[in-house]
Amino acid sequence: MSESTADRWDVIVIGGALAGAATARLVLRRRPGARLLILERTEEFKRRVGESTVEISAYFLGRVMGLTDHLLQQHLPKQGMRFWAMNDATTALDDCSEIGPGYNVRLPGYQVDRAVLDEHVLQLALQEGAAVRRPVKVKTVRLAAGGQQTVEWEAAGESRSATARWVVDASGFAALLGRQEGWHRPNPRHPTAACWTRWTGVKSWDDPVLAAKFPQWSARCRAVRSSATNHLTGYGWWAWVIPLRGGDVSIGVTFDQRLCALPPGGRLADRLKALLLTHPAGRELFSAAVCRDHDVHFRSQLAYDSTTYAVDGAVLVGDAAAFMDPFYSPGMDWIAFSASAAAALIDASLGGEPAGPLAARHTLNFTRAYERWFRALYQDKYYYLGDHELMLIAFRLDLGMYYLGAVHHVFRHGAAGLEVPGFARPGAAGPAAFMALYNRRLAAIAQDRRRRGTWGRRNRRQYFPFTSYEFNARLVPRIAAAALHWAALELREGWRTWFRPLSHAHSQSRLSAPALRGTADLAAPLPARSR
Repeated sequence: MSESTADRWDVIVIGGALAGAATARLVLRRRPGARLLILERTEEFKRRVGESTVEISAYFLGRVMGLTDHLLQQHLPKQGMRFWAMNDATTALDDCSEIGPGYNVRLPGYQVDRAVLDEHVLQLALQEGAAVRRPVKVKTVRLAAGGQQTVEWEAAGESRSATARWVVDASGFAALLGRQEGWHRPNPRHPTAACWTRWTGVKSWDDPVLAAKFPQWSARCRAVRSSATNHLTGYGWWAWVIPLRGGDVSIGVTFDQRLCALPPGGRLADRLKALLLTHPAGRELFSAAVCRDHDVHFRSQLAYDSTTYAVDGAVLVGDAAAFMDPFYSPGMDWIAFSASAAAALIDASLGGEPAGPLAARHTLNFTRAYERWFRALYQDKYYYLGDHELMLIAFRLDLGMYYLGAVHHVFRHGAAGLEVPGFARPGAAGPAAFMALYNRRLAAIAQDRRRRGTWGRRNRRQYFPFTSYEFNARLVPRIAAAALHWAALELREGWRTWFRPLSHAHSQSRLSAPALRGTADLAAPLPARSR
């Protein structure tokens, strides 16, 4: 093979982690003879946030990517989601209000170590025909609509370049192509930040010592608590607790910067732990926890999207395209949809279909999906996610609508059901509007409760043993029952805000009363550096 031939490709993928390697595998599955090059910036993958799957991403990884054996052998089965709420009256773990499965969940999910998963999927892409070059630093991409795209990079101190009919940007939060072309767009409606690391010395939720200390609390749940994604919640913030194979536990906090910040202090890890210890569940489980050295991360602006998701010759996938929020673990669902749609787009183009209209439709689908998805689940959610009663209504409706509108579609239609993101499919506008409505109303009620001093009043000693949703005749009635609870809330107290617009005037200085235990200490500036 000559050097000139070796530098001409059908597809060049920038980024070899899950989004890029999965897209490469899907393209090669559709076109086994395609010449595909993956450019990865790291010599080996480092650990990263994003370790929890939900039902769609678990389906994508297991059934579409064929990774079930790998997931079971190298990662942990996930037993749903749990939420732990507190208020001034909660002093111990068994005082916290809990939402979570009473029994183990029906559909598969996994707690994954992304570095292990990413490397495995990349090696599979290599085995299936992709060429991989690493470590390389991509410098620029020169786009030519309908022609050959040029990618320039550095490797071992030398400049290199190659051309391809298609470029896939899977560069993650770096969003190389989106930033270069001016497509990258921060989302100022959702000013969230996150801090996370991996810890050792974290107590297990299923430890016999805890069972002996809190016997009624232990006995009321038949499910495995420790392998769930456990969420500690407060006003304007939540923390995830995700176990990983080998004993590490991924713990991080995400917060709305309009409402709170990390406690003051020196090292970022100490500030993170100080926040976790304001929660009774955190004090019980994390008091002896120690973070992994050089594994503390901070990101100040999480939410963003793109004005353009595809053009004739280039497409964005995964975090290079958009990101909303880590709550409910949507990141790998987004990878599943964007990788599947990108592979379908590239396959159609290489098969001779005009790429311009296909790319325009792709951009429309993902623009529509992001906006509907964001408004339905995330906009202003941090006002109420720490209030047990409000979050319980939201969670029941959120999960029920997710199963009805998205999960069921994918399980019914298989891999083809992932080629259009759920919120962009025909008929999705109505359900998305319904979800956005109750999300907006719960945020308004939460603000009114803060004004009246009743926010979080049911955050002590409430327990909701959730039963997993299934694809049966009970699904719609269960959603309807949750909607009736919302309607009753509106009649009981929601009427106070029916004609009052949602306020965004909250600031850190307004958290002193009525604040949750430790919340007043959160009003502190963030450091200029992450450590």
